[in-house]
This record gives sequence, C-alpha cells and structure tokens, in this order.
Amino acid sequence: MTKTLNYEDMPSHEVEARKQYMYDKMSPRRRKFVDRVGYENWDPFAAPFDPIDIRVEKTGLTQAQLTQLFIRESGQNLNQEYLDQVNEFNVMLVMNFEKVRPVYDFCLWYAEHCKKHGVEP
Repeated sequence: MTKTLNYEDMPSHEVEARKQYMYDKMSPRRRKFVDRVGYENWDPFAAPFDPIDIRVEKTGLTQAQLTQLFIRESGQNLNQEYLDQVNEFNVMLVMNFEKVRPVYDFCLWYAEHCKKHGVEP
C-alpha cells in the first residue's frame, strides 16, 4: 500500500524546500508559467480539480443531468447539433458560471426585448 504525503502536516521549511526543488527541476517553459503566476502564488501541492462528470452547478446537477432534464422538459424533438450545443453550454456552466453569465443575461434581456416588440424570440 502506498503512503500519501500530507503537506499540511509537514513543517513549512520542508514544504518550501520541496517546492523549490520542484521549481529547480522544471523545464524553462514550465518555469515561465510559474513565473507568470508568481512563485509565491504557485501551489504545486494543490489537489486536482474534480473530473467534469462529477462537478455540479448551483442546483446540484451535473452537466449530463442538466442536459437530460432540459431534453425531458422541453418536450421538443431536438436534433443532435442542437443537443451538442446544449451539452457544451452545460459543461461551461458547471465549470465556471461567471463565464456563461453574459450569455444568460443577454438571453433574459433579449426575451424581454422581443416581448416589448410583440415578436417571438
């Protein structure tokens, strides 16, 4: 059985020594990335992100669950290209809501705009 290191239990000078060792062994290209982020802000021991298929959005649904719910509740016969776009949007929604907020805000505004002018959005 492999023992996992817990960096939170290590003395800070040892963590810093390991961080410096990792930085020194990096390729120049990778170092450039760390330098851009800032060595002080760089955390080589950060836990990885959850896989996209288990990340959830604000209501607790995954991207796949959102897509399935939309398909079921829309009651329309949707083509594959349409569904692919819905799925892609849901991936972005689950990963970073702030990235899709402008699209969401625009859609709300556009629906109101169309309603004012008596046309279907």
